[in-house]
Amino acid sequence: MDRALVLVKPDGVERALIGAVIRRFEEAGLKVTALKMLKPTEKLVGLHYADDKEWLLSVGKKARQAAMDKGEKVSESEMEIGNRIRSLLIKELTKGVVVAFVLEGNSAAEVARKIAGSTEPRKADPSSIRGMYSGDSYSLADLKKRPVRNIVHVSENSDIAEKEIKVWFSGQEIMSYRRADEASMYG
Repeated sequence: MDRALVLVKPDGVERALIGAVIRRFEEAGLKVTALKMLKPTEKLVGLHYADDKEWLLSVGKKARQAAMDKGEKVSESEMEIGNRIRSLLIKELTKGVVVAFVLEGNSAAEVARKIAGSTEPRKADPSSIRGMYSGDSYSLADLKKRPVRNIVHVSENSDIAEKEIKVWFSGQEIMSYRRADEASMYG
């Protein structure tokens, strides 16, 4: 079984969507093995959005290309864009309360990302969490000079999930138990 980290971001917490978000994952057969509510520090979120050159360049490259596709002139380097986006993400996640939880299940990160929907809510499947609960878009976020408000963060894949989980949870905080329906799902 794989694991995934999910964060209900401040916009989801403020809108009282915690239960709705967790329910969607549990209904899909994913098991919650750790759960906490906290006001994250800049240090914690800085570990989550690591100051990693490869990640910063990747984020910067995507953002630069999106801007150029819209016909915008881009003067910042990919690294500068990546650092700017990282700073905005840290600011957004530290502005309020976050609910962090660990999911476990078959292809947990992949399944959880499908349930969450596209990171741009405007383009998300209407049945996904982001499609149901947010109408934000990259263009509005860019106009407001903030990250897109898309309710949840979900680990990109199982390898990233393991790194992210270690940032948010100690090993003792992750529980092991059997759901009543596990035998029929995975047996």
